[in-house]
Amino acid sequence: MNSQTKTLVPNREWLIRNEFEKICSVSKYKKGYVIYKKGQMLPFKNLEEVNSKLGTDIKEEAAKRKINTEEAFAIYDYPCSSKPYQPVYNVKKKLPLFAKSDKSKSQYCAGYYIIKFRKGWVKSFCPKLITLERYPFHGPYKTEAEMKTALNTYNKNYEPAT
Repeated sequence: MNSQTKTLVPNREWLIRNEFEKICSVSKYKKGYVIYKKGQMLPFKNLEEVNSKLGTDIKEEAAKRKINTEEAFAIYDYPCSSKPYQPVYNVKKKLPLFAKSDKSKSQYCAGYYIIKFRKGWVKSFCPKLITLERYPFHGPYKTEAEMKTALNTYNKNYEPAT
């Protein structure tokens, strides 16, 4: 019998089937693996036991390293969310500005900010310039930790409008 393995959820759930029908499914839990087959639950301690029972070659994939895009790009030492186009430092407003594409007309502000909306101060990463023009803000901050410290300080002293 020629069985095929299909990954349903990486490193957690697999479907085992032949050409025409589902044979069983395999799920990973904290204490091992379970094969679900025709209404039965068969527990196993490790993947090798599952593979020998089913005659399959289920493998767990190596975890892919996520690239932190917030640290991948920067303008004037302030992190930005995407590759910056047309970077400029607005001296009058003291803001590092950039566009997200070559033809974009929207400008974004690099760095971390706290912005005061109706319900209080909120954190923001690379907000649009127009948002900072419409609402009171503090920033830019070079790190998220600096921004969170400022946010805690301002939220402690803030009394929402009723």
